[in-house]
Amino acid sequence: MRLKGKVALITGGTEGMGFATAALFLREGARVTVSGRSEGKGRDALAELSRLGDAHFVRGDVAVPADASRMVEETVSRFGRIDVLFNNAGVYIEKSAEDMSEEEWDRLMDVNVKGTFLVSKYALQHMRRQGGGVIVNNSSDAGIIGNRNCPAYCASKGAVTLMTKAMALDYAGCGIRVNSVNPGTIDTPMLAREVEASEDPAGYMARTVSESPMGRIGRADEVAKAVLFLASDESSFVTGACLSVDGGSTAQ
Repeated sequence: MRLKGKVALITGGTEGMGFATAALFLREGARVTVSGRSEGKGRDALAELSRLGDAHFVRGDVAVPADASRMVEETVSRFGRIDVLFNNAGVYIEKSAEDMSEEEWDRLMDVNVKGTFLVSKYALQHMRRQGGGVIVNNSSDAGIIGNRNCPAYCASKGAVTLMTKAMALDYAGCGIRVNSVNPGTIDTPMLAREVEASEDPAGYMARTVSESPMGRIGRADEVAKAVLFLASDESSFVTGACLSVDGGSTAQ
């Protein structure tokens, strides 16, 4: 029960890494709010999560200031505080610079960068008053090294990685730790959609697996365990870190 008595908000928590983290947090004693843009996915996720503990769903888009604020305020209103924020919501677009539209660039930056900033901004106000808290940002291996055919995504996740370090310095004296997880390729619904959208799904997946030093892609629960470590007191002297969960891809 490493999060007993803690309250967590997980954005993009209705599927994939966010859902796996919410489930793990609940099993570790936390009360959890998950957010997402789809009411239907939110209801389905909440039905499963509520079997594990005290869970709540808030519909909203992290890139919309009013929605980002409401996610935090509903969490505090329902549970009385906010101890952990996992900024997990994100989008992925695989296109070269010349093929990407300005609208696609803006949407990716709005969700991945602005959304992380906005929810953090509102959560930090409560964490400061409480005298402490933890923020974990979901970055990427693409936030450490360049990946082919996704310059906008790399730019957004590079921004998240360095935003994490800067915020860690700003709030270290307030008892607030800020870290990131930097996953590689993880088996999630987002990856499934990406594979199916490719011209050769089988070939795409085979190439992805072949590029991993461990010879496989990661699981959502493996990322969730890393987030749990950063959210818990086991990492009490860790702030400003980017924890790679990528099977060794960034070590190459």
